[in-house]
Amino acid sequence: MDLDALRTLLGWSTLINFALLLWWWGWLALAGDWVYRSHQSFIRIEISRPVFDATHYAGMSLFKLLVMLFNVVPYLVLRFAF
Repeated sequence: MDLDALRTLLGWSTLINFALLLWWWGWLALAGDWVYRSHQSFIRIEISRPVFDATHYAGMSLFKLLVMLFNVVPYLVLRFAF
């Protein structure tokens, strides 16, 4: 795989991952109560709403950090160094 193809792959991967992150945020922002109730019925664990929100917020933060580390930084290096 040449550098141009790798750069293209990382660019598309970044866009897809941020779209997934936006989708995740959108579900929680627009239908948070429904998501909370459906998770409680599927998992059958009593968890408070603040803990549920904090867990999702932490998950989105970790996901964004990993996307930045493994997609955005290598893309920028390939874009500006070569």
